[in-house]
Amino acid sequence: MANHGAAAIFLISSLLVAVALSGVDARLTAVRHNAAAALRGAKVNTRLTVRRDANGGYVLEKAAPVPELTCNKVHGVQAGETCSSMAQGSGLSQDDFLGFNPNINCEKIFIGQWVCLEATSA
Repeated sequence: MANHGAAAIFLISSLLVAVALSGVDARLTAVRHNAAAALRGAKVNTRLTVRRDANGGYVLEKAAPVPELTCNKVHGVQAGETCSSMAQGSGLSQDDFLGFNPNINCEKIFIGQWVCLEATSA
């Protein structure tokens, strides 16, 4: 008898998890649909931001456009350098450095990796 009770509890728990996850899947599908609608006709550099609405749902909005940059000065990462030290050494703020290098992962930079230290808008 005890095994049947445990099996029933497991089954009910599994069903509750499945129902909860189906709600998550529905929200993610809505986010994907909204993203596609927001990007229709947008330029390639369009970024989206996600915010929660009053009902707990998600709302996608177009973020400020990202200017296309031309890198004028590159640097190969040396041993012991960090994003912060490279930014400081070139007289840049951390925000400017990251703006010039939008795809950089400062936790995983490696020796010889090229970074941009000076850029201008295209």
